[in-house]
Amino acid sequence: MIALWVLLYFLDANQGNSLVDLIHDVASWLATWSYDLFTFSREWVQVVVGYGIAAVTYLLVGHAIAGWLYRR
Repeated sequence: MIALWVLLYFLDANQGNSLVDLIHDVASWLATWSYDLFTFSREWVQVVVGYGIAAVTYLLVGHAIAGWLYRR
């Protein structure tokens, strides 16, 4: 959801659309802890870094959990 929101942001998707709004809301909720961790003057950098930190963290944690479950 986070990567999809970043893609929709760069494609300049219509934020008035209910699907785009739903994806943005879910991505914002998932990245609440990381979005304002750093501040940048350009909005696109803020989106990439803020949501990117959360996306990479969830990817690494999910991979670690999957590996641990596989070994059990």
